This record gives sequence, structure tokens and C-alpha cells, in this order.
Amino acid sequence: MAVSIAQRRAATARVLILTFLTTLIVHCGVADTSAGASASDDAPHRRFEYKYSFKGPHLSQTDGGIPFWIHTGNTIPSADQVRITPSLRSQRGTVWTKNKVNFEHWEAEVTFRVSGRGRMGADGLAVWFTTSQGLDGPVYGAADQWNGVGIFFDSFDNDGKKNNPAILVVGNNGNLVYDHQNDGTTQALGTCLRDFRNKPYPVRAKITYYKKTLTVMINNGFTPDKEDYEFCTKIDNMVIPNDGFFGISAATGGLADDHDVLSFLLFRLTEPGQQPPPVESEIPKEEKDKYQEEFQNFQQELDKKKEEFQKEHPDVQGEPIEDLYETVNDREIRQVFEGQNRIHLEIKQLHRQLAMILDEQRRYVSVITDEVAKKGTNTESGQGDSASQQLGSVMATQQEVLKNLNELRNSFYESLKQIGSVQHQGNAGSMGTYETIQHFNDLKEHLHTVRRDVEHLVQRNAQNPAEKIVKCPEVPPMPSCLSTVHFAIFIVIQSILFFCYIMYKSQQEAAAKKFF
Repeated sequence: MAVSIAQRRAATARVLILTFLTTLIVHCGVADTSAGASASDDAPHRRFEYKYSFKGPHLSQTDGGIPFWIHTGNTIPSADQVRITPSLRSQRGTVWTKNKVNFEHWEAEVTFRVSGRGRMGADGLAVWFTTSQGLDGPVYGAADQWNGVGIFFDSFDNDGKKNNPAILVVGNNGNLVYDHQNDGTTQALGTCLRDFRNKPYPVRAKITYYKKTLTVMINNGFTPDKEDYEFCTKIDNMVIPNDGFFGISAATGGLADDHDVLSFLLFRLTEPGQQPPPVESEIPKEEKDKYQEEFQNFQQELDKKKEEFQKEHPDVQGEPIEDLYETVNDREIRQVFEGQNRIHLEIKQLHRQLAMILDEQRRYVSVITDEVAKKGTNTESGQGDSASQQLGSVMATQQEVLKNLNELRNSFYESLKQIGSVQHQGNAGSMGTYETIQHFNDLKEHLHTVRRDVEHLVQRNAQNPAEKIVKCPEVPPMPSCLSTVHFAIFIVIQSILFFCYIMYKSQQEAAAKKFF
């Protein structure tokens, strides 16, 4: 009876546990499904707008302009980036889109570098969306009292509160004058402290305006991961104009940085329930005809240049274009030649070392002969005979070492000649695989022989007891020419000079503070 009751209780516990687990799994599945559905519903559709973007590697045209953009001031476009301002004092530069943007929702990705030699920089960089192009002005190189929004990357601490470098979002309706003395903190709608100067990788900023919410995400440039964004700031219920121009500006003051923009990518955002307008409807007919006419003119000029080239070079007609990629055989031959060049350099290095060893051996032989001449006149007959026998054995050993080293030197010369002949054959024409392998085998055997001979010479010199007879004189210890008092005076003077230098640098940095 007790056993049956225990079994019933165990069965009841199992049923309760299974029921709890089933309920938990169903609840989690419903939650995940609802979350995924809400996430997919909230994710906007992104479409790249090339007419309002720029990036490398062919960023600028032959005339120095940027397609669909204009630049003013000290801006320097190049193939890979746009330098808004160079690292010179009192510089200003801007780039703006030529045409107005009429997007309700958008997202901009800006990749830039701000680099300078000092630990402080100035003034900063700004990303704009305004109703008019602020081509020149006092606010980071652009005009003041703008109508729109500006995202400022401020690198100079004007108010002395040590809250820079910082990123600020400042909106304006056309009547507000920017507060330079306080770094715009009294007017900022959102801000975050981020150091964007002198980073190992480019800094990226993602600015999103969607459903009247402006969000700024920052990639600090510490890693090459392009999607490693961090939250900076978010402004809700922000109303900005639908029509406007995108722009980037920068300025320098008493201090200067290089402000380089590598890319500006603009995306149109569309709500999931709406269908994005087709591309054809956005291009006016007049502009389309203009582009078509430019394309036809370019095609005609290209055909004329082709005909002129064919007339000037009749031998080139009909010849196939050379392959830009190397074949497998070419790559193998290139690797063979690179290996031969490395071997050639190694043998040259060994040849120089052998020349040094030969000079040392010659010097030792000359020293030993001088010792024999001196001891032959000053020692007695019995002692002189034993010393002369020992010195004679040392001289014989040294002569044998010199002979072997000369043989090694000659063998190295032969190796260099062989490698030179192989390289000459390779430059004159492609060398066969069997001959190349045979040459490498010969060189390998030759180098192994040289190695064995050198190891044999080292062992013989190490085992030769005559080395203990002649030793170089030891250098006497140098007396200490610096007393403790002198050392203490030197340390005190150096400390005073160091503090004076720190005070001078701090005064220079305070004097370099810019004024507007």
C-alpha cells in the first residue's frame, strides 16, 4: 500500500513538472515570435542614395571636383579622401551637396579621421543638414544662424571645463547664435564625451533621423570592425525641415589638426508599410537628357581616341590583351628566383664573416711569431726549447686554420658564381624545372659541406690547449670619476630644469587658446 502511494506521488510530480515546462516553452516561443514580429515591423527599409554620397577609391575627378558635391575654402579633395582642413592655423573648409534632399527619414554614415601632433587639437568637425548651404562662417567653418541641425565633433576646450573632445547635437531655427565661449553646451540638445583624435582606425558616426527621433551612434576607431557602434545620444520629438542640404565642415584655430573625411554615405529610410518611390521618378526629364547627351559625347570622344591610337600603332591591332594575373608557372619561377636571392644574400653574409675570421687568424699568427722571437732571445736553452715547441704547434694549428678558411672562401666564391649564372639564365629565359631542382640540390649540398667544415674548425679550436698560453691583456678597471656630491647636485639641477620646462609648456598652451 505504501509503495502504491509513493508511485502515485512520483507520477503526479512528473505530470506537474512536464506541465510547467510545456507552459514555459510555449510562453517563451510566443514572446520570441511577438518580439521578432515587432522588430521586423519596426525595421525601416534602407536605400543607398549615390547622388548625395561620396567615397573612395575614385573620389575626385580630374578637375579636382567631387561628383554631385561642391567644396569651398581650404578643402583638398583627393582620390581616397577629402581633407576638409590641413593642419595649419586658421583654416576653414566645407563640402555640400549640390542638390536639395527631400527625404522624410534618412540615415548618414560618416567615416573620418582627426589627427594632430599635440595632445590638444582645434577646432573640430561638423556634419550639417540645413535648408541652405552654409559655405563659410565662424561655426566650424560654416555659417552661423542655420536652419536645421548640426552634429559637432568639438576637439578644443574653450570653457576650460575639461569636457572635450565631445560630440554635440545643436538645432537651430535660423535665429540662434552659436555660443562659442561655452562650447555650445548651453544650446546642445544631446551630448556625449568621446575622444576621436589620433585613433588607430577611422572613426565612424551613424546619424539616423527616423520618426522624429535623431540618434547618434559612434565607432571609436579602436578596432577595424565597421559595425562596432556605441550609443552616443538620442533626441526625441525633434522636428527638422524635410528639404535641405547635407554638408561637412571643419576649422582650425591657434592649434591645428588634419580633418579628413573618407566617406559620406546617405540612405533613405522608408517605413515597412510604405513602398519606396522608384528611381526614375526622382530624375527630371531635363536632367536625364543632359546626362544622356554627356554620355554620347564621351562615347564619341572615346571612339575617336581609339581610331587615332590604331592609326598611330598599326602593329598593335588584333593582338590579345596581356593577362593581368600571373600564371602558375610564372609564380613558381618567381618563387625560385626569390629563394635564390635569399641564398645569395646568406652566402654573402657568411663570406664577410669568414673574411673577419681570416683577419683575426692572421693577427694571431703575427702575435705568436713576435712572441717566439722575443722568447728565443730571453729564455734559457731547456725552457726555450719547450716554449718554442708549444709555440710551433700553435703556429702549425693556426696555419692549418688559415688554409681551411681559404678553402672555404674559395668555395663560397664558387657558390656565388653558380647562383649568378643561374640568375642570369633565369633573366634571359625561363629555366626548366629539372635544372632548377638540380641547381638547388647542388647548392644545398655545398652549404652542408661548408657548415660541417666550419663546425669542425670550431671544435678543433675549442679543444686546442694552446689557446690558454696566449691571452689578451685584461683592461684595468676604470676609477669612478663622479662622486656622490656631484651626482646629487646634478640630480637637483636636472629636477629644477624639468619643472621650469613644465611651467613653460603650460604657459604656452594657455597662450595658444583661441578667441572668436
